[in-house]
Amino acid sequence: MEKRNIGFIGLGLMGSAFAERMIECGLQVYGYDRSAERLSSAGQTGVHIVKSAARVANHCDQIHVCVMTTDDLHDVVFGEQGLSRADVRGKILVDHSTTPAGVTREWAAQLDSESGMAWIDAPVSGGPPAAREGKLAIMAGGAQQIIERALPMLQMLGSCTHMGASGAGQVTKMVNQVLVLNNYCVLAEALALAEAGGVDASKIPTALATGYAGSNMLEKLYPRMVSRDFEPAGYAFQVLKDLHMVGQLADSLGVPTPMSSRTMDLFRQLNEGGDGQLDGIAVLKLFSGDTRLND
Repeated sequence: MEKRNIGFIGLGLMGSAFAERMIECGLQVYGYDRSAERLSSAGQTGVHIVKSAARVANHCDQIHVCVMTTDDLHDVVFGEQGLSRADVRGKILVDHSTTPAGVTREWAAQLDSESGMAWIDAPVSGGPPAAREGKLAIMAGGAQQIIERALPMLQMLGSCTHMGASGAGQVTKMVNQVLVLNNYCVLAEALALAEAGGVDASKIPTALATGYAGSNMLEKLYPRMVSRDFEPAGYAFQVLKDLHMVGQLADSLGVPTPMSSRTMDLFRQLNEGGDGQLDGIAVLKLFSGDTRLND
């Protein structure tokens, strides 16, 4: 049986995990990244390396993207060697990046109008481990018929919920970030209190698992915080970027976000202290005496 082709652009921490999962599911992955080092690593895992985003589109009818910034995404789609430079009419772009909802709607309409390519916004939650295991939470925005075409691929990566029209996936991702990124600080505060109070902090997840405090984050991230394992599954500088997006969306909708505003202040301090390349759970350093916490 001939393998199906799938494109993937952006082969960093998340993108490489996506690609590995797709290969494991029997897909033939054509990939591109601006980083030669990332391309080399991806090639060793079985990704077919091509030299531009446009060339990915030459091989695939469905191209998934996971890049760091909105500028990166624009370059991938509309740049000199972007997807729109190829013959992409009738093909589907699936954006797993965290992108402002308004930008998503504007660029999706532009890509469809100029190139005939459909756009699904499909940001995710769960990190690289969940991507490799096909257990991501995927929140999708776009036309129903386009989502249905992409769904078999998306379901290989995790549980996909169609949230509405273009941009709805990105709004849902901002809701996710409010819950997750504020919780980084809540977990850090709780851990600091447990350690200062003289209890065995490593037992907290077991002790609280069946109560209201039990959660995926308490189970999976809190033990890493106890052991001070700040090896990045995502980066603290990305957390700050996403919190800025939360603030911008909330301001545009007239919604107060005092918790997220305080969390943004903490992550700004963490990044200014030189820890932006650590995992977001490194915010614990502001609570545990490693770094002075500003009032």
